[in-house]
Amino acid sequence: MTTGKKFYDLDLGVNIERKTKIGIHPFTSVFEGFDKLRAVRGIFGKDTDEVLGALSVEVSRRRGYMRISDHEGSIMVCSKYLKEGREVDVYLDVIHELVHIRQHRAGMELWDRRYAYIDRPTEIEAYKVAVKEARRLGMDEKDVARYLKVEWISEEAFQRFLRNVGVKTLR
Repeated sequence: MTTGKKFYDLDLGVNIERKTKIGIHPFTSVFEGFDKLRAVRGIFGKDTDEVLGALSVEVSRRRGYMRISDHEGSIMVCSKYLKEGREVDVYLDVIHELVHIRQHRAGMELWDRRYAYIDRPTEIEAYKVAVKEARRLGMDEKDVARYLKVEWISEEAFQRFLRNVGVKTLR
């Protein structure tokens, strides 16, 4: 990057309403500007405006981060994560979940139990899109790995997961 700024100093080009109240909201009122992102346009193509315009976000007190409801075809986000998570992590998670929305709309099995989380084709695809966007922002391999690290998988599994999504392992 020529600006000398770290990725977390960048203007992501979106507005994330981090103080959104508990409840169901239109996607575009919580995550404004995502319809303009090349990464999101790459997920939905010409259907981007239609899909995002019809998409809802449920902000709840449930623990965790962000996921989709396969029953509703909507995004669910923990209010604490929305308020307190690193902005770049929330941003990348939205992109990741939008890949799952496209997969869901295509009738794909998102939680195929034949695969471990780190090997599940739908997860690998969604994380690869998020990793590509992270690199576009200027994140290095260490930054990307930090974004991908979750507490519910072992270090050995995490290293395999990094390989699965095309991130250099950090050992």
